[in-house]
Amino acid sequence: MASVKKRCSWAVKDPLLIKYHDEEWGVPLSDDNELFERLSLEIFQAGLSWRIVLHKRAALRRAFADFSIERVAAFTGRDVLRLLRNEDIIRNRLKIAATIENAKRLKRLIAQHGSFAGYVSGLDGEPEAMYRELKKQFSFMGPKIAESFLLSIGKLDKVHEPGCWKAVEKTSKTNRMK
Repeated sequence: MASVKKRCSWAVKDPLLIKYHDEEWGVPLSDDNELFERLSLEIFQAGLSWRIVLHKRAALRRAFADFSIERVAAFTGRDVLRLLRNEDIIRNRLKIAATIENAKRLKRLIAQHGSFAGYVSGLDGEPEAMYRELKKQFSFMGPKIAESFLLSIGKLDKVHEPGCWKAVEKTSKTNRMK
């Protein structure tokens, strides 16, 4: 009889949640546009379920030019109106505006740090300090969104619930390295 992998409680009922959990959640990213996508998706998720975001992810990618920082930073008010009419995405004016504003802010951060990945790798210390830093840098950013973003990219420990196969796998690898 095949054994079933135990997963975090939020990732058991939907194939997209399972795939995201198994392949992406907690995995470090080095591509700036992928980091921007993850940051944006966490913002779009605020107040909603992650399932909704994942089911709208393909449409969000199309609507936001595959989360190209350069292209989204060039969006105008006309693009905001276009996005607000797009029934396939999460149509929240504040979240849409924050995504565009964050692309603009990212261009400045990249100029200062060489890359978004470089900026993220430089975040260090207590989680609360990292949350404050992200809040200072990004629009529509609070401690919960900051925490979710950092967890999603593997920047914080304890990404997975105890007993989850990925937590067990990570612990096993750590113990073998000692």
